[in-house]
Amino acid sequence: MANIKDIAAKCGLSVSTISKALNGYTDISRETKQKVLKAAEECGYLPNSMARALKTNRTYNIGVLFADEAHSGLKQEYFAAVLDAFKVEAEKNSYDITFISHNMDMNARSITYLEHCKYRNFDGVCIACVDFQNPEVLELINSPIPVVTIDHVFNGHTSINSANVAGMNELVRYIYSMGHRKIAYVHGKKSTVTEQRLTSFCHTMKELGCPLPPEYLVLSAYHDIASTKAAVKKLLALPNRPTCIIMPDDYAALGGIEAIEAAGLRIPEDISIAGYDGIPLSQMLRPKLTTIQQDTERMGTEAAKRLIEQIENPLTTITETVTIEGHLLEGQSVKRILPD
Repeated sequence: MANIKDIAAKCGLSVSTISKALNGYTDISRETKQKVLKAAEECGYLPNSMARALKTNRTYNIGVLFADEAHSGLKQEYFAAVLDAFKVEAEKNSYDITFISHNMDMNARSITYLEHCKYRNFDGVCIACVDFQNPEVLELINSPIPVVTIDHVFNGHTSINSANVAGMNELVRYIYSMGHRKIAYVHGKKSTVTEQRLTSFCHTMKELGCPLPPEYLVLSAYHDIASTKAAVKKLLALPNRPTCIIMPDDYAALGGIEAIEAAGLRIPEDISIAGYDGIPLSQMLRPKLTTIQQDTERMGTEAAKRLIEQIENPLTTITETVTIEGHLLEGQSVKRILPD
């Protein structure tokens, strides 16, 4: 592999000039820089990552901590899309991505998330879809390593959040505008996202003057077809059955659809449903699912940008809570009815 000395010999320039040109220094003329870059390409030159790490005191490697309770991994469409956008933006800035785990066998024991980060010498970490109260996660959050979180806020750290309160408000108001007054919500297990959506649902229902029987709020789990199917089955068995059911997310809605079809009912003729997330699958269903589409590309991109800014400019970067708006996909799964 060609090195800087080879390029210097080819161009007839000093090694220091070649180094400055390759590293974007402004005291090198445009013509010289172009000459050096062309020679580097012709020589097949690639920068040595170890040398770059020694010079910049960075490894250009970012850790990603992602561990959903359903163990669906990157098959979970929402977070897969967020993390893909994160990866694309990080790679644009010459950073590699490594997933964090504690399954590495070090001295006959599993290592903590923080130990893995130290072992890999990550420049920063993105945390998404974990139990944010897990002691190992808190240990990592409280370490000196730059961190950005997705859909959870920690004081003193930048977080990228979907507008869950506004999204649920918009979804409920749309369902209300279609004539529905008996609206049920199958919500996920306790988390920041669940609390925001559940509170927004209840508050919006109250503002609209809609009755909300306790049995219209049913616990399920995100991205879990079986538990959502069981939850919807309970709602369908109620004497005062809801006319519309909001599911935990678009994928979990498949379980709700199963329960409805098993009961011999049709969507939306007999009962209406809505989802959340706006994954591509939601618009492939028939009828198309009414849902809130989250801006996963912007969320992932912003997370990478903010984390890299913390890594490269730690003294001038301000930690922020960033909220990314979604938008309603009307779909065809909510029928217009005459309000009671």
